[in-house]
Amino acid sequence: MIRTWTLEDETQSLVLASRDDRLPQVVYWGPRLPSDEARTLAEAAARDVTGGMLDRNPDLSICPEASQTFAGQPGLLVRAADGTPLVPRFRYVEVRTAPGAVDLVWRDDDFGLTYHARLALDPQTGMIAARAAIEADEAVLLDWLAAPVFPAADACLEMIDVSGRWCGEFALNRVPWVPGIRLRENRTGRTGHEHLPLLYLPEAGATNTGGCVTAFHYGWSGGHRMVAEELPDGRRQIQFGHAGRTETAPGRRFETATLYACRSDRGLNGCAVSFQRHLRDRILTWPKPDAPRPVHYNCWEAVYFDHALPELTKIASRAAALGAERFVLDDGWFGRRDDDAAALADWTVDPRKYPDGLGPLIDHVHEEGMSFGLWFEPEMISPDSDAYRAHPDWALGHADQTLGRRQMALDMSRKDVRDHLYERIAEILSAYEVDYIKWDHNRVLPLPDGAQTRGTYALLDRLRAAFPAVEIESCASGGGRIDFGILERTQRVWLSDSNDALERMRIQHDAALLLPLAVTGSHVGPRRCHTSGRMLDIRVRAWVAAQRHMGFEMDPRELTEDEAEVLTEVTAWWKRNRDWMRQADILRLDSADPAIIAEEQLAADGGRFVVFAGKARSSDQIVPRPLRLTGLDPAARYRVTLLNREEAPAGLSRGATALSVGPVTMSGQALMHHGLVLPWSFPETMWVLEGARL
Repeated sequence: MIRTWTLEDETQSLVLASRDDRLPQVVYWGPRLPSDEARTLAEAAARDVTGGMLDRNPDLSICPEASQTFAGQPGLLVRAADGTPLVPRFRYVEVRTAPGAVDLVWRDDDFGLTYHARLALDPQTGMIAARAAIEADEAVLLDWLAAPVFPAADACLEMIDVSGRWCGEFALNRVPWVPGIRLRENRTGRTGHEHLPLLYLPEAGATNTGGCVTAFHYGWSGGHRMVAEELPDGRRQIQFGHAGRTETAPGRRFETATLYACRSDRGLNGCAVSFQRHLRDRILTWPKPDAPRPVHYNCWEAVYFDHALPELTKIASRAAALGAERFVLDDGWFGRRDDDAAALADWTVDPRKYPDGLGPLIDHVHEEGMSFGLWFEPEMISPDSDAYRAHPDWALGHADQTLGRRQMALDMSRKDVRDHLYERIAEILSAYEVDYIKWDHNRVLPLPDGAQTRGTYALLDRLRAAFPAVEIESCASGGGRIDFGILERTQRVWLSDSNDALERMRIQHDAALLLPLAVTGSHVGPRRCHTSGRMLDIRVRAWVAAQRHMGFEMDPRELTEDEAEVLTEVTAWWKRNRDWMRQADILRLDSADPAIIAEEQLAADGGRFVVFAGKARSSDQIVPRPLRLTGLDPAARYRVTLLNREEAPAGLSRGATALSVGPVTMSGQALMHHGLVLPWSFPETMWVLEGARL
C-alpha cells in the first residue's frame, strides 16, 4: 500500500510517499508536476538491488530508522532513562493536511514513542519549513533528532557550506561529494563564526545566476549538527539538528528547530532570494514596520571604554551633521567597566562617568534629531562583578574553567538568572528613552546545552513583550550568532567586527546567500581599520556600507573636509534609495574577472536596480571584462548610469567607454548576455551603477 502527499506552488512540487505504513520519504522535489503523478513517482523511485545488498533498500525516510538496517546516519538516537538504547519501528497513525502544509504522526507502541513532523510550503517565498518532534510515554534521553530529512540530488557534484572566524565570517567551502559523511558540528553553544548552519547544493554547471540548486538553513542559535551523507547504494541524505547530546536531562518531549529548505532553477540567487524574502517578510517582526531603516552611528571605535560626556556630545553632533539618525552607546557605560575584565551582569549606570545618569546624553542625542541605542551583553558575567560575588553559582560551567574575553557565561536555564537580567534591563528601558539594544555575546560557552538557548529566547521574548517598540540587534563578536531562530526575536545583525571595507565587501557578498539588506548592519569604519590596519579611501568605505543597512563607526572628528563631503553625499544617496532597496532582492553576479565582487539589487517590481562592482585586487587582465547583469526583462530597455564616474583615475582610464561619457540604454537581453563595460579602475575601489526600466 502506498500513501502520498504533495506540497506545491506555482513553481515546485514536493512529494512524500509512505509504503506499507512506514515513515514517508521525499520521493520528488523539483519543478511543478502534473497533479496526478505522485503515485507514479512513488512507485518509480525505488532503486534496484544486486549482489552484496539487502533484498530491499531501507527507506531514506524523513527520519531514517536503524531498525530497517539503514546503512547511514539514523534520524533518531534515543535511550531509555537507564541508558538502554531504543531502536523504534514507527508506523502510520494519522496525517492532517491543510493548504500548503502537512502534519504527520507515526508511532512505535513497543517503546511508547510518537514521531511528529510538519512540513509547510510558503507560496510567496518558495520556502519549505520543516520541524520534527518526539514524544515518549516515559522519560527518555535524547542523543540526536534530525529535522525532517531531505534527499540530495544525484546531479550535485559538490556542496557549499560555511565556515569562518572573527572578522572573517561567511567563508564558503566547496566540497566534492564522495561516499560517506560530510559532518559539520558546532558545539560552541551559539550559531558560531565557525559553522554557520547553511548548506547549498548546486547541480553540475550551476552558477550564481543559472542552474538547479537546493539549499538548507537550520534556524537554531545553540549549536547544530549537519550530516551530508552518500550511502553505499549512492543515495544521499541531508540532516540538520541540534548539536549531539545537548539535551542533557531526560524528557518526554523533544523538538527540533525549523529547517528551512528551498530550491531554484535560477542558480544560487534563486535560493538566496527565497531566504532573503522569507526572513524579511515572514520571520522578522518590526517594531515600526513603516519606518525607514535609520542610519546608525556607533561610538565603539571612537571611544572604546573611555566615556566622557563632553566628548560624546561633540561626537554625536558631528555624526548627526553627517546624516546619522540613531546614536548607539556601546560597551563601558555601566558598573565599573573600564575594560573588558569587569562588571558584566551589573547593569546599573556608572556614576563616575555619568553622574546624572544617561539622561543628559540622551537629551543631547534627541536634540540632534537622533534616536538612542544602548549596548548590553546580558548572557555573560564577569568574575569581577557584584553579581558574581553575590551569586557565583549563576555562572555556567566549572569555577576553574578557561575564561573567554575574561568573562563567564550565565546559566540561562535558571529562572532566577533570567529574572535578574529582566529586572535590570527593564529598569534601564523604563527610566530612559531607548529605542534600540545592541545585544552582544562575546564568548563561546564552556559546554553546549539546548536549555541555554531556550533560556535566552525566553528572556528576549519577555523583554519584547514588555517593550515592543525597542529594536534589538544580534551581535556575537560580530557575526557569531546569525540564524533565523535569533532573528525571530531581533531585527538586525552585526555582520562582522571588521569594518575593513575590502573584508566587508566579500563577507556581505557571501552573506547575501541568507540575509537581506534590511537586517545586515554595515558601518563606515576609521581611515585606518582597527582590526586589519589597512587604510582605505573614504569612497570605497562609504559605498561598501551603503550596500546594506548603513552606519558609521569611527570618530567622525577625524574626517577631512573632503572625506566628510563624500560621506555626507553617499549617506544622502542611501537615504533617498533605502525604501526600495529594503524590499529589493540581492543578486550575486557572475564576474568574468575574479578580482571583481559584484552584486545587483533589483527592486521588487523589477523597475530599477543598483549594481555595486567592487575591485578587491588587481585584475589579471589589463582592462575590465564586461559585467553581465541578471534578473531583467529581456524585452525591456533600461537606462544605466555610472553614478560615480568622476572617480575614474585620470591619466590611466583613457578610453571613451560609453558609461564613462554618460548614461547608456540597452535591452535586458543585452545587459544579461553581453553585459556592461566599466571604465578602468584602481584596486580597492567600487563602481556604482543605477538602472531604470524605460
